[in-house]
Amino acid sequence: MASQVKLNQLRTFVEVARHGSIRAASRLLGISQPALTKSIQELEECLGARLFLRHRQGMSLTDCGEAYFRHASLIMEELRVAHEDIQQRLGQASGRVSIGVGASIAHTVMPEIITRFHRLYPLVKIRVMEGHLVSMLHELRQGEIDFTINTYSEAPFDNELLYEKLMEKEYCVVARRGHPMQHARTLDALRDCEWTMPTPRGSYYKQLFDMFNSLETPPHISMICETLMSSVSMVTKSDFLSVLSRDVAQAPILGERLVVLELEQPLPKATFYLIQRKDTMLSPMSVQLARLFRQYCR
Repeated sequence: MASQVKLNQLRTFVEVARHGSIRAASRLLGISQPALTKSIQELEECLGARLFLRHRQGMSLTDCGEAYFRHASLIMEELRVAHEDIQQRLGQASGRVSIGVGASIAHTVMPEIITRFHRLYPLVKIRVMEGHLVSMLHELRQGEIDFTINTYSEAPFDNELLYEKLMEKEYCVVARRGHPMQHARTLDALRDCEWTMPTPRGSYYKQLFDMFNSLETPPHISMICETLMSSVSMVTKSDFLSVLSRDVAQAPILGERLVVLELEQPLPKATFYLIQRKDTMLSPMSVQLARLFRQYCR
């Protein structure tokens, strides 16, 4: 029965699933391979279901294994957070905080806030994942990320998350310095240019794509980039145009290579939120880091 499942079996299962092999999990956990194999077999017997398919190259999850992993990994993350929560409430400022940030935040707001946090809590390890909300949704659901600072557009997962508005950022069209259209003042004047944009999946850029597509002559977006830096690289080294937050475009390093096109009709502002799961409590250290983000943004 499931009630007979032991904590060490859960831990073994989660690590084998994450690494795809008994050998890798054995090295990580410091437990012999035969002991791990026995633990997995006992768990499968307890559940009455096969969790792994064995291959010459390693192990992969069955359908039952995939379903069980979603619950088991969340349980292990919640236990880790609970343990760190108690230690932090006892005055031991250590442990780990995991956050996600949008690319614009990573290149502007984040460094100062992380520096402040590290000065206050030097023993706390920080993990940062950069990207759009949809790219880190799985980690949020599994408790592997405590919260993210990001934009979002309405989606089916809205009821799973809490959204706290933090700030707005101004976005603008950018080109390389010396671009033949750098003095253009309307989007219509740029209709013959090539554009590159970060992915529109569930983010502020989706709002821009919708706005562009509503125009009589939409800009020609011929390249979609999954990362901000890919877009920036194309713009600085070609005649492609893109859209960036003004603070990123005018940052000391990029500002020397990019020019902001001051259009008569400004682009819509992007709203950034502190986003976390509805059904979880942040650890004391995560609360402190979230507080620093709030103070900075407001």
